[in-house]
Amino acid sequence: MTSRVKRMFSQRKGKTEQPASLMAVVPANGILKTETAVKTNGTVPKVLPSFDELPKFHEFNGCAWEVWGKDDELGTINMLTEDVVQKAAQEEIRFGRAVSLNWPIHFPSRPVFGRKIPSITTFVKDSHSIPIRDDVIHINTQSGSQWDGLKHYGLRDYNVFYNNTPADSLSEGEMEIHDPSEIDHARVKLGMHNWSKHGICGRGVLLDLVHYYTADGNPLPYNPWTTHPISVAELEACAKKQGVTFRQADILLIRVGFIQTYYAVQNDAKAALRDGGSEGERFAGIEQSEDMKRFLWNNHFAAIASDQPSLERWPAPQGIAQLHQTIIGLWGMPIGEFFDLEALSQVCKETGRYTFFFTSWPLNIIGGAASPPNAAAYF
Repeated sequence: MTSRVKRMFSQRKGKTEQPASLMAVVPANGILKTETAVKTNGTVPKVLPSFDELPKFHEFNGCAWEVWGKDDELGTINMLTEDVVQKAAQEEIRFGRAVSLNWPIHFPSRPVFGRKIPSITTFVKDSHSIPIRDDVIHINTQSGSQWDGLKHYGLRDYNVFYNNTPADSLSEGEMEIHDPSEIDHARVKLGMHNWSKHGICGRGVLLDLVHYYTADGNPLPYNPWTTHPISVAELEACAKKQGVTFRQADILLIRVGFIQTYYAVQNDAKAALRDGGSEGERFAGIEQSEDMKRFLWNNHFAAIASDQPSLERWPAPQGIAQLHQTIIGLWGMPIGEFFDLEALSQVCKETGRYTFFFTSWPLNIIGGAASPPNAAAYF
C-alpha cells in the first residue's frame, strides 16, 4: 500500500500517473482537479499521502483537497472515526477526572484583531420579587477560546476556501432561519454545524513548552506577547521529554504562555494589546515554514490548538504566507486559539501523563465561520 501511495503523484512520460483511488491534476491555472476522489464512506484511507506527495495549488505546496472527496466538509476531522474515538476513550479515561479547556467568554476583556468586546448581561426576567434571571450574550465567536472553522480562512490571493469553494458562493450577513427544511446547503457549506454534528473527540496531546523551558528554574526564553517563532525542533524535543509518541488523528494542544502572562501583567498591559493596534498585536506561535507544514501534515493531526491569540507567529515575516491558509484552506484542519491550558498543564504534571481523552462540541451554528470550543480533557 505504501508503494502505491508513493506513486500517486509520480510522473510517467510527461503525464500524471492514474492511480486507482485518486488522480490529481494541477493545470496551468494552478487549480487542483481530482477526477476520481477517494471513496471513504466516512472512513479514512488506509494510507494518507505524505506532505510531499500532495499536489500544489499555485505557489502553495501540500494541497489536500479531495483527499476525503470533492464534497467533503469535515477536513481532517474525518480521521476521528468511531474506532479512533473508542480506542482513545478506553486507553485515556482511567480516573474520571475532567479538565475544562475553555477560558471564560469574558476574556480577553479587550479582544485583539479588532474583534467585538464581549457583552454579557444578566437581567431580571419578570420582577425583582420573582427569582428568575436570563442572560444576553453578544460576542464575536473568535474573541476568546475558539475553533477557526473552514469558512474562517481561505487562500487570500485566490478568494477560495477549503476544497476550492469560491468565497462569493457562501453566505454572509445575518441569517434568520425559520424552517430547517428550507436551508440552502450551497450557502451554508463549510459551516461550523458540520463539526458540531460530528464532534471533535479523540486522543489529545499537550506539548507544554512553558514547563519544558522553565521546569529547572530557568526563565521562559521568549515573551509570548512578542513575535517569536516556535520551531519543529522545539516541539519534537518537548514531546520527547514528555515521553509522547504521536499517532494519526491526535488532537495537538500547545501551551506557549499567553494566558499565564495575561494573569501576571497589570490591566494597562492587557489593554495595550488592543489599544496598540497592529503594533500591539505581536505574538509567539509556530513558525511559518515548510518544515512545520510537513510536521503537522505527516503526523496527521486531526486538529491543532494553542493558548495564543494566533496559533502561528504573528505577524508572519514579510513575504511569507500565513499558515492559516495551508492548515485551514488546503487541509481543512481546525485551528484552536485562546484555549485555556493552565489547569491541564497542572494535571499533566501531577499525573505524568501528557495524553488524555479530548472532547469538543462546537456551537451548532448553521453556516458559521467559528465557534467557542466547549472543550474538555479527561484522565
